[in-house]
Amino acid sequence: MSTGLGSEIVSVINKLQDVFSAVGSSASQIDLPQICVLGSQSSGKSSVLENIVGRDFLPRGTGIVTRRPLVLQLINRPATTPQPNGTPNSQLNGSDKQANESEWGEFLHLPGEKFYDFNKIRAEIVRDTEAKTGRNAGISPQPINLRIFSPNVLTLTLVDLPGLTKVPVGDQPKDIEKQIKDMLVKYISRPACIVLAVTAANTDLANSDGLKLAREVDPEGTRTIGVLTKVDLMDQGTDVVDILAGRVIPLRLGYVPVVNRGQRDIDTSKTISAALEGERSFFELHPSYKGKAQYCGTPFLARKLNMILMQHIRATLPDIKARISQQLQKYTAELATLGGPMGDASSGNVVLSVITEFTNEFRTVIDGNTNDLSLNELSGGARISFVFHELFNNGVKGIDPFDQVKDGDIRTILYNSSGQTPSLFVGTQAFEIIVKQQIKRLEEPSVKCCQLVYDELIRILGQLLQKIQAFRRFPALRERFNSVVINFFKTAMNPTTKLVTDMVSMQACYVNTTHPDFLNGHRALSIVQDRLNANKPPTPVPDAKSGKLPPGAINNNRDLDVDPKKEEASFFGSFFSSAKKGQPKKAGPIMEAPPAVIRPLSALSERETMETDVIKLLIHSYFNIVKREMIDMVPKAIVLTLVNHAKENLQRELLQELYKPEVLDDLMKESDFVVNRRKEVVSMVTALNKAEEIVAGV
Repeated sequence: MSTGLGSEIVSVINKLQDVFSAVGSSASQIDLPQICVLGSQSSGKSSVLENIVGRDFLPRGTGIVTRRPLVLQLINRPATTPQPNGTPNSQLNGSDKQANESEWGEFLHLPGEKFYDFNKIRAEIVRDTEAKTGRNAGISPQPINLRIFSPNVLTLTLVDLPGLTKVPVGDQPKDIEKQIKDMLVKYISRPACIVLAVTAANTDLANSDGLKLAREVDPEGTRTIGVLTKVDLMDQGTDVVDILAGRVIPLRLGYVPVVNRGQRDIDTSKTISAALEGERSFFELHPSYKGKAQYCGTPFLARKLNMILMQHIRATLPDIKARISQQLQKYTAELATLGGPMGDASSGNVVLSVITEFTNEFRTVIDGNTNDLSLNELSGGARISFVFHELFNNGVKGIDPFDQVKDGDIRTILYNSSGQTPSLFVGTQAFEIIVKQQIKRLEEPSVKCCQLVYDELIRILGQLLQKIQAFRRFPALRERFNSVVINFFKTAMNPTTKLVTDMVSMQACYVNTTHPDFLNGHRALSIVQDRLNANKPPTPVPDAKSGKLPPGAINNNRDLDVDPKKEEASFFGSFFSSAKKGQPKKAGPIMEAPPAVIRPLSALSERETMETDVIKLLIHSYFNIVKREMIDMVPKAIVLTLVNHAKENLQRELLQELYKPEVLDDLMKESDFVVNRRKEVVSMVTALNKAEEIVAGV
């Protein structure tokens, strides 16, 4: 690959980097290929970068010097004297003009301003870092973007990350180690990132913080390249040949040893060009390295990084194009929901379209003709159906007419309903009294069913307010919509509840004993008599020889030949106890006043048992008929006056309440979130369009 073509490919990524840095938040959405420099403090990271650039420009000192990621774009350019394009002379002071004008730097946060004095680049890095992080030793993930144009660099994009630290120093935050590690992992875990792990050669490689962290995100070592600094400071007789050969910790991209300026060299202002010459001499003359000197040193490292980055960009460019296109579609669609780049829309048209969309969605959700059907739970109309056919159905069926009315209560009602003349047959009035009482119990589940369906309609309303995009844009419209629809539902609940309670009252006010499914009195009496007869002792049979009945069976156990006649129980026998035995009889007839309260005192007689069983059979039969009719009719009533009423009349109600000139302007006020989000999305769409143009020609 030619150098020109390689530079062009890297410059494409540099342009994309600039475009996405300008909008700030998109770097995490489209990962661009870049080389991240990783290492512990004092491992020599800054010296490696300065050697690659060939200039002093990075802040130096003790503690955390790099407190924000520095995105360093190196751009190779011909060695001609540059014209400061559009740069006013007032921006170039005397020392700048005397500097070598074939090299300069530009910061993304200072567009149009060129720095020919690299000391001023250092000062600007310090100034902007402190502006974002303060003067203490805090860190920030917000990067500084610096471009350096020079004939002495190869086109490269490097990210200088804060050095790994162990112990907080001075006023550093207590969790400074975790903060730094989290930031570094966020950068180097991206698949598009090449990790440049810097380690001092005079320390044990196994203790390298940079390699350890790189291994966590790149366990196979496929995108990690090692740099060994301070090779010249190793003990006499030791070298890094085994590491270079991959016999210690192998890396697919290998290791490059370099020699940087020491602190004394920096203090004595040793130039980088002299340092690079010293580095070349060191490797060419060192017995362990002279055979492979061409694979050592900063110039080789720069060429290798340039080649690795170009290959990596070529491999990832198709994916970058696809991601840019995908993100552009996503943000363009979101921008459309936010009302376009200018947010222009006729307030009346917006309200009309929202009302139409809402009512169409409302009908669709209830009828079930929706595309986004849930696989995990019931929704919309299916939930209303569940209320009708499960909750209401089982609630009505579960009412037992005799859980509150016992046999003794029925006996008392039978006597009370007969009045002054005891009935000869089973009293129909008692049946009506009891069955009407039980029918009225159906009112509670019926009204509850109305309330549950109302709750489901409110639930659908909430879902649609979340789903329809316009409500996010216009919070006042959303609130007014919510209020109008809820009031509409509440108003519709009045006739619905009245209709349902009237249906219960209808059933209770007239007992139709001619209903074809009703078990009539004769049939009920026959069933009860059959049951009682089945429990009696067998009927006496005549003697086979004489043909006579046994004694006592002739006159229904009242034969004069058998035991003395027993006293027959009175009609109200179960309401009174017999005279206590042993009490002397008083002469003459005894007649006492009735007690203040007359309650039954003993078990049901045979006659009372029969009458009670007949009443119970009739009540069961009729109450089941009523329950079936209510299970069928109540859902129909609710659908008529509430659900279908809403489907048919909600749109008209919304138009009457919302489509009025005096309220339209208030409804169309956008939320601050929408206004700010639109600005973000517009800048994203602009950036992505620019990015698409940049990659289209590659």
